[in-house]
Amino acid sequence: MILQKFFKYAKENPELLHNVFSTYSQKFKDLILGSDLWDGLVEFCEDSENQELLSSPLGEIVKKAQEALTTPPWFYFVIRPRVASWFYLRYNLENRTLEKISASKFLSVKESLVTGVVDNFALEIDFAPFERDFPKMNQVQSIGHGVEFLNRRFSSRLTATSTSGNMLLYSFLRVHGYAGRPFMINDIIGNVQELRNALISAMDHLDSQPSEMVWDDLKTDLLQLGFEPGWGRTHAGIRKSFMLLLNLLEAPDHHNLEKFLGRIPMIFNLAILSPHGYFGQQNVLGLPDTGGQIVYILDQVKALEKEMQKRIYNQGLDIEPQILIVTRLIPEAGDTTCNIPIESVTGTDNVRIIRIPFRDKDGSVVPHWISRFEVWPYLEEFSKEAEQTILEELGRRPDLVIGNYSDGNLVATLLSNRLKVTQCNIAHALEKTKYLYSALFWKEMEKQYHFSCQFTADLIAMNSADFIITSTYQEIAGSNDVVGQYESYGSFTMPQLQRIIHGVDVFDPKFNIVSPGADATIYFPYTENEMRHYELLPIIEQLLFGENEPDSRGLYVDREKPILFSMARLDRIKNLTGLVEFYAKDDRLRELTNLLIIGGTVHPDNSDDEEEKEQIFKMHQLFDDFELHNHVRWLGKRLDKDLSGELYRFIADLRGAFVQPAFFEAFGLTVIEAMASGLPTFATQYGGPLEIIVDSVSGFHIDPNHGDESASRIADFFEKCSKDSEYWQRISANGVARVLEKYTWKLYAKRLLSLTCIYGFWKYATDLERQETDRYLEMLYHLQFKTMAATIPRD
Repeated sequence: MILQKFFKYAKENPELLHNVFSTYSQKFKDLILGSDLWDGLVEFCEDSENQELLSSPLGEIVKKAQEALTTPPWFYFVIRPRVASWFYLRYNLENRTLEKISASKFLSVKESLVTGVVDNFALEIDFAPFERDFPKMNQVQSIGHGVEFLNRRFSSRLTATSTSGNMLLYSFLRVHGYAGRPFMINDIIGNVQELRNALISAMDHLDSQPSEMVWDDLKTDLLQLGFEPGWGRTHAGIRKSFMLLLNLLEAPDHHNLEKFLGRIPMIFNLAILSPHGYFGQQNVLGLPDTGGQIVYILDQVKALEKEMQKRIYNQGLDIEPQILIVTRLIPEAGDTTCNIPIESVTGTDNVRIIRIPFRDKDGSVVPHWISRFEVWPYLEEFSKEAEQTILEELGRRPDLVIGNYSDGNLVATLLSNRLKVTQCNIAHALEKTKYLYSALFWKEMEKQYHFSCQFTADLIAMNSADFIITSTYQEIAGSNDVVGQYESYGSFTMPQLQRIIHGVDVFDPKFNIVSPGADATIYFPYTENEMRHYELLPIIEQLLFGENEPDSRGLYVDREKPILFSMARLDRIKNLTGLVEFYAKDDRLRELTNLLIIGGTVHPDNSDDEEEKEQIFKMHQLFDDFELHNHVRWLGKRLDKDLSGELYRFIADLRGAFVQPAFFEAFGLTVIEAMASGLPTFATQYGGPLEIIVDSVSGFHIDPNHGDESASRIADFFEKCSKDSEYWQRISANGVARVLEKYTWKLYAKRLLSLTCIYGFWKYATDLERQETDRYLEMLYHLQFKTMAATIPRD
């Protein structure tokens, strides 16, 4: 609709359109950001005294523009009128024609601005032809709810083709078992009709038996009917499973399909891949490439193990589930345990960290840490050694492999393809959206970041995965004004390497939102006095107020002020120095609060990360320029979880607040932790926190690009708290309630295991239909990725 209105407006106002685009071409050169287009239009309206133009169809188009190119006589621009909807247009300044063009044409022109030549024979990557027959969603609101869409499709398929559909269910039941023992049905039931008859007989039998009976009491008769263990442990559980399947065979329903698939015993062993960084349970947070992902996985496996144990027990089976976290062995591990090949995870029964080394070409073990941007040459051999170790540890294939971040997702792809098991991907963060024009200027960034490998690996893993889970909708498709992380992989170019015409489709039903939570035994409200670790208060007092604290700077003069607190890695995207700067420049905020920063190290010589060093120097400069020594406390510490949990609550006791000022945050675990602890929270409006926080109800959004406004909003909060004694408590309580409603690990584990069951059925049902895509991905891996990875020097 917006495009039709614009073309009509352009036809009716040719002179105005030409004047605007001529102004753009004179004002800007080559590449133009969408924000610059809007600012240029505002300036044009002021100069021409035509403010109505801003609300015209032309103004609407410019507001939705993502970027533009000028190559006289042409003016090219990209419109994103809504989520995941892109149009490419061009205007000829000489003959004044306006037309739509293809993504390929736009990307070709964009490349020429960088390289100086037009490449008519660029490698174009397009997954669309391989996915034509696959069901895709159409509605923007359906994005991230793929499993609901698939269930409706499956139930429709079962209804439309009842014979073949029911046969699919029957065949699927026949494949399940463990250690040579079948589950669900045996050879006595030879087809769908026999299954239906057996279910009816079994229901009649159950109705004649006491309700307190369990499987062991009923199994003799049920085995004779053709039923093996797995239907349930109790009389009621077995009966419910039988009834769900009977209903599916008679009148398929997508709700019943999801419930029934979730009751089939098919998940006993998981392998979770997280190769880069220092993966350990202690003394690792804050080390290079080591942060929220580690916390996420350790909390994740505890919740998954509990849910797996519960499900297996309720299914009537006596099998101990196993979870392996497969990561990298680092012999030079400092005071961490990352040099230990096998380590049990504390607080679990059967979760282990398995560490596999990176190896040089001669097979020798690489002893030292390697940046996440440099790991690509090592991953194929790592995956082969990991596969062997996983099979030895589990004694069988895992039922699911979960990749984490770009490198872990690629390893999960390699393992899934070889082992023929279900694959789940979790990005945590995608580097492509962190750096402006990161794909377009990949060559300039290649030496430091090796984006050629990373973005290609992302494309392979995203299209290979059976399902992808994200923490928020924003992560997939962004918002009306911000492009989503996955959406950014739809069409883009890496000049003289590859042109992506159709890379990732966010309408693919593989995307599902499954939000993590905070460990409820660590991050709980400050009001839960009996659970608190008051024995840690002397340590916290020393950290916050003690003199001569190692690796610290700043000492509060006025200890009575509430504390504004932030904790993150000290890199550019986390924007801790930005927070310090806008705090420093706001006299009102400095008067009302003290600021606490925990991140990085105070001593640049202690860091091996160039970006972190840059932020360290900037932080010191801010302390000096704004004389912050008496107002800001900066700690270069890595706190264990118990201590960090109690620190949140301690600051809540002082009626402080938490700030997460990142330029972009895929999710925001610290936001969840702070809210769960009862600490009012201010967080970036870019990324996950936009969904986590209900603005002005359970917390507050801030724009890190406008520090003055952010500082003013935080100061307003503290002023209001000083006048209304209940306001702080109201925001605190609402934050706790929001976390309990939406963001707990218990909810996460239930959802993830249900998805595994459903996508396992999907993989089984569509295996042959995916062969073309798989072959295309294999070609991309061997001809593109491996060639590029081989050029990266091995340390």
